[in-house]
Amino acid sequence: MRMIITSMAALLFAAPLMSHAQTTRAVLEDAASALGASNLTSLEFVATGAMFDTGQSAVPGQRGPQFALKSYARSINYETASAQTDFERSRAEVRGGGAPAPRQIQVVSGDLAWNVVGDVIAPAPVALAERQFQLWATPQGVIKAAMKYNATVDGRTVSFTVPSRFTMKATLNDAKLVEKVEAMVANPVVGNLPVEIRYADYKDFGGVKFPMKITASAAGVPALELAVTDVRPNARVDIQVPEAVRQSTQPYARVTPQKVADGVWYLTGGTHHSVAIEMKDHAIVVEAPLNDERALAVITTVRELVPNKPIRYVIASHHHFDHSGGLRAFASVGITVVAHESDRAFLTQALAAPATLSPDLLAKSGRKAQVEAVRERRVMSDGTRTVEIHHIAGSPHEDGMLMVYLPKEKLLIQADTFTPAPPNAPPPATPNPNSVNLADNITRLKLDVDQHLPLHGRIVPMADLNRAIGRAQ
Repeated sequence: MRMIITSMAALLFAAPLMSHAQTTRAVLEDAASALGASNLTSLEFVATGAMFDTGQSAVPGQRGPQFALKSYARSINYETASAQTDFERSRAEVRGGGAPAPRQIQVVSGDLAWNVVGDVIAPAPVALAERQFQLWATPQGVIKAAMKYNATVDGRTVSFTVPSRFTMKATLNDAKLVEKVEAMVANPVVGNLPVEIRYADYKDFGGVKFPMKITASAAGVPALELAVTDVRPNARVDIQVPEAVRQSTQPYARVTPQKVADGVWYLTGGTHHSVAIEMKDHAIVVEAPLNDERALAVITTVRELVPNKPIRYVIASHHHFDHSGGLRAFASVGITVVAHESDRAFLTQALAAPATLSPDLLAKSGRKAQVEAVRERRVMSDGTRTVEIHHIAGSPHEDGMLMVYLPKEKLLIQADTFTPAPPNAPPPATPNPNSVNLADNITRLKLDVDQHLPLHGRIVPMADLNRAIGRAQ
């Protein structure tokens, strides 16, 4: 009798679970049928519109700078979990950051992400979570991912999690088409980045329904506005991982120190650089870019270069995501962040934000980050070496731009305001306004600069900046 009762209880308990699973499957299959996703293996769409680079705003918390899209094409292979976005754009407003190349190709395949600009292929692991999200956030991708990652269904809402990458909640309309996607995406600056995508004006393309209007926001501000002009279901999308990307394991971990002066090292080894400065009883690092991996590699290198002296400060040139992505790692080991007053509130909030999707070094440490502010100028001195931190007033790039000047060594460290061109390249036909502004600030502050240590590019003499902006040597 006891066995019979136990068996009946098990059946009664299992029945609701089976019913729920069957209901979830039915909802997803109905949506797949309505969207034409059932037999869809790949898709391409082209569009026009505008994009606003997330994390590149002139003022922290505002939307990124606007770019007009001359062309935009996304190619997706759902079977290989790969996607390529090829776009050409022009800047619609001067203020703010964003990659300067007008044409860019951004790619993801499985757990590898990379960029293509001209003939240069560069691994981009920091973009992996966001690009995987964009792939599966397409209407058909939502349903395919929901089936793969054991989604739950509550009425018209489909929810699931891709571990260590993102959580997604998609809303279906009366026609069982995806009308809204809400997500949290793992991000090295803010921990969990809220993203929302809305789809409207669906049209049929050979049995596949796709929206003609796509709008996206990140952290509550606009990120993308697309007017779709064509859709090609089951197009041939064959994305091959370049050998250089396949073999480049942990690309951010390679740090190459170059001694510039006694106790000063230029730390390169990728797209974003840092500088280490040795003081009497501690060390200072200028810039913590990209993510934990890069920051940890920089910290390890500096500890080897300056043994038995703790890193006390990391100076953040500005809040842009590519330049502040390593701050959480520095804060995780008790290093104080120094930033401009206009960036302090944003960075304090970002460093206090949870990172639950992909717990990072700061989340695991349990520490509370310390952020100190600079207004116009701050001097750090140990009686032998002086380090001056100056605000770059009126910069079009970001309101709180900081540069670091070593008066004894006549070295200037800055990010994004002047990136030297390759050797022997002709000066630009139109001077970069950021570089003009930098030169004006150097003059205003009466800084005697011998060499530039830019946080992109290479070391160059002051004459190269003058040449780049068309001023007399």
